[in-house]
This record gives sequence, structure tokens and C-alpha cells, in this order.
Amino acid sequence: MKRIAVLNGPNLDRLGKRQPELYGSETLADLENQLRDSFTETTFEFFQSNDEGDLVSKIANLAETGCDGIVFNPAAYSHTSIALRDALASAGIPTVEVHISNIHKRERFRHHSHTANESLGVIAGLGLKGYHYAVQHLLGLG
Repeated sequence: MKRIAVLNGPNLDRLGKRQPELYGSETLADLENQLRDSFTETTFEFFQSNDEGDLVSKIANLAETGCDGIVFNPAAYSHTSIALRDALASAGIPTVEVHISNIHKRERFRHHSHTANESLGVIAGLGLKGYHYAVQHLLGLG
């Protein structure tokens, strides 16, 4: 059985409430249930934090404890955090970056992702389905 970590950055705890026109009406709990239901042969570890340091520590912990892949939505930290980029680089865990909205159709500062360089790929603009596609890829199903 594969172990996949699904990490979410700042403000994603507000899914379903925050800007539903961009992020939809489903919550983070809805996403977690969908992934468990869709990939029953996979063990998931879900983690959300608004704190960059907590996310860095979580990635380091996953490297120590063993993990087959990371689905990571660093949210706004993707545009600002060298620390998260370095954490992914040192972890050596296959990672797919996900963004619910299309970051390339938004403000110019959102067009660049520091964490993308340490990811196998980036999925943006497909809503919560992007997480499903990321898991499929990590499991070799996509």
C-alpha cells in the first residue's frame, strides 16, 4: 500500500468559505473524503498549516518516516518561500504541486512558483480535481 501525503498551505483551511468563485464551495474535509473514497488502496496523511515553518518541518518529517509521494498545495508560499523549495529538494520525495485556481490567469506575482522546480509537475486551475490527478500520477495510474 502506498503512502501519500497531501499538504496544504495558508488559507486552505478556509476552503468552501473563502472566495468560492475562485476556489469552489467544497471544504478541505470534502477533499480528504473524496481522495480516501477514490483511492482505497492508498494510505493518506493530510496536513494543513498557515505557518511556513510547520510545513517545512512536516516535509522533513515525511523524509525521515518514509512517504511514497507528496501532493502539495503551498498556496501563496509557492510564490515566496525558498525554505519550502529547499525542504522539498532535501526530502527527495516525488512531489506534484497543485493549485486550485489557475495561477497564470491571476495577478502577475502569482505566475512564478519557487516550489515548482522541486516538483515532478504542476497542476493549476482544475479545482479539487487537480489533487486527484496528482495522486493518480504519483501512483502511476495517470
